[in-house]
Amino acid sequence: MISISGIKYQEEMEKLPYFSKQAAGMMFSKEGKNLDFKVSLLLKKGYLVSLKKGLFTTDPFIRFNADKEGYGEYLANILRAPSYLSLEYVLAKYGLIPEGVYLFTSITIKSPRNYTNKIGSYVYRNIKEELFSGYENQKRGIFNIKIATKAKALFDYLYLKRNLNYKNKEEIKNGLRINWERFLPVDRQEFNDYVIISGSKKMKIITELIKE
Repeated sequence: MISISGIKYQEEMEKLPYFSKQAAGMMFSKEGKNLDFKVSLLLKKGYLVSLKKGLFTTDPFIRFNADKEGYGEYLANILRAPSYLSLEYVLAKYGLIPEGVYLFTSITIKSPRNYTNKIGSYVYRNIKEELFSGYENQKRGIFNIKIATKAKALFDYLYLKRNLNYKNKEEIKNGLRINWERFLPVDRQEFNDYVIISGSKKMKIITELIKE
């Protein structure tokens, strides 16, 4: 239990991966300007950590959480919901692109957003609702994380990529530096399913190029 200025805060707060300002008010037994002042004070002291406007965690939760990567991935699902991890972050995670990716990239059906906090930087791209699929629920310790399959991460990446010369086989096969050896026949079949759902001429052309 932490004591600041003689006030003891519930131990449960330090077990929460995130909580709202309203929840903080209930724990502090404060509201209105008194709550604003208390939150501001604890942010300055470094005890509270802002995840985005109106959403917080505590510094002890971050410091004593063993799986920091898992927590970062979990927050990607929380900061902009509904969403799932996809795009460059997942492609790198599964070895489909050689570069390390330090942004948590996600897909949402809401408008695009970017957030940066003490945990990392989060980028959200939006997609139409009928394509909001192709993710798995992975359990990492105390965290349940929605993350795209290899096929869906690649589909999202190519579908949303701007200025892509998608009719150029050389660009698709080599210019994007995708490790096609890791994209297995089962992944290609799943990829094709999303192409059919999308009805995208661009994605149909890409599908033919990656078959060759």
